[in-house]
Amino acid sequence: MELAEIGLVGLGVMGSNLALNIAEHGHRIAVWNRELPRLPEFIRDAGDLAQHIIPTETIEQLIAAIKPPRAVILMIPAGAAVDEQIGILKPLLGEGGLIIDAGNSDFRDTVRRVKELEGSGVTLVGMGVSGGEEGARHGPSMMAGGERSAFARIERIIMDIAARTKDGEPCAAWLGPDGAGHFVKTIHNGIEYADMQMIAEIYGAFRDGAGLKPAETAEIFKDWNTRELDSYLIEITARVLSAVDKETEKPIVDIILDRAGQKGTGLWSAVEAERLGRPASVIEAAVGARVLSSLKDEREAAEKAYGLGKPEAGAFTKNDAQLLEHALLAGKVVAYAQGFAVLAMASRMFDWNLPLPTVARIWRAGCIIRSQFLGTIAAAFEGPKVDNLLMTPAFIDIMKRSHGALREVVARAAQAGLPMPALSSALAYFDSYRQGRGTTDLIQAQRDFFGAHGFERIDQPGAHHGIWGISEMPATPTPGEKA
Repeated sequence: MELAEIGLVGLGVMGSNLALNIAEHGHRIAVWNRELPRLPEFIRDAGDLAQHIIPTETIEQLIAAIKPPRAVILMIPAGAAVDEQIGILKPLLGEGGLIIDAGNSDFRDTVRRVKELEGSGVTLVGMGVSGGEEGARHGPSMMAGGERSAFARIERIIMDIAARTKDGEPCAAWLGPDGAGHFVKTIHNGIEYADMQMIAEIYGAFRDGAGLKPAETAEIFKDWNTRELDSYLIEITARVLSAVDKETEKPIVDIILDRAGQKGTGLWSAVEAERLGRPASVIEAAVGARVLSSLKDEREAAEKAYGLGKPEAGAFTKNDAQLLEHALLAGKVVAYAQGFAVLAMASRMFDWNLPLPTVARIWRAGCIIRSQFLGTIAAAFEGPKVDNLLMTPAFIDIMKRSHGALREVVARAAQAGLPMPALSSALAYFDSYRQGRGTTDLIQAQRDFFGAHGFERIDQPGAHHGIWGISEMPATPTPGEKA
């Protein structure tokens, strides 16, 4: 029997589709799944592609079916399951063995696992895979980290199965050592959270502020998808809002419970941003909004206690479509600027040397946040080095012509009681970022007052303290004495 070029563990939705993608491109692949009944079902569904697939019933059979030096992809849940599987594979793979963790692992776990495998003869590549079920089957965006030479061994397969842009460029790349690939995927997911939340807030402006039906709003999103907001998320938003439930014949969005789920990567991205000292407030707002959405009973009780705002006063109308379009564009710029600023800081902190133009390019197809907008980002990072996209000529131009719309939309929404946590955060970040002298001078004085933390002066170098003497403090009345 001809041996496989690569193996795969885990035939869930993503694993099955990735295996079929590999087989479809003519690469022989051996597969194994912990639950054996899944194997014959998978082979049956594979149809003609089964000729390129070797099903195996034990992990030992899987290893024996792969050409040495052996490479195995893990498509299993992140966390303890990955550690367990690495422990099983390590003694079986032999010298030169390669494990590709293609799940949504925490990059810190990937860094740890790379170190733990040093000197064992087995190498780990941590690879983020974006695009969901469809992407895995027909072309995902893939972000790899680990030893460059290790990625080179599987590069031909990865490039063959990757999504491609309109100009034929594969949306996959090696991005740096150890956890670089999984970190980039984490920030990708954080930006995805932010993008989705802002779109939902704009939908709320149409639904609750203008009284539009889903089908009417769908036509507006469809129109937006022909201009600067052209993206996968805008495209599917139009499709979702157009869909009708077969059972009730109502717009399907109207019968869906308003309680969002999450798998943790959005939270990770917000936490890592704070650790790195690069705020990602739009992502944080999006994560918070999902958490708040889960408190359905509490929200319903609060509505009874406080009532709703006054959107019926006409906060928005259908004629505000262009205003809302520009507001969403401005919010999107800020969210991506925050995400890429986090990537830039992580690159310096972890010595990854992340190629930011490449990151933007490989997100242009296959992944959930794919959009024409990313081409502009790639070009911006190929110019003079900057710390923040907001300081590049292309994005200065966009923000100058769109931040006014964001300001008006957020203000109107606040007056009407329409929640816009992500768009409000985007506006606050933008205004804070462009304020040369902020208000933290007062905070520094307060910190020095109660904790002697010191502060810097604008006219002298070094650390300084204020003279917060008793004579300069307001008198504190003794008990029983009038102030």
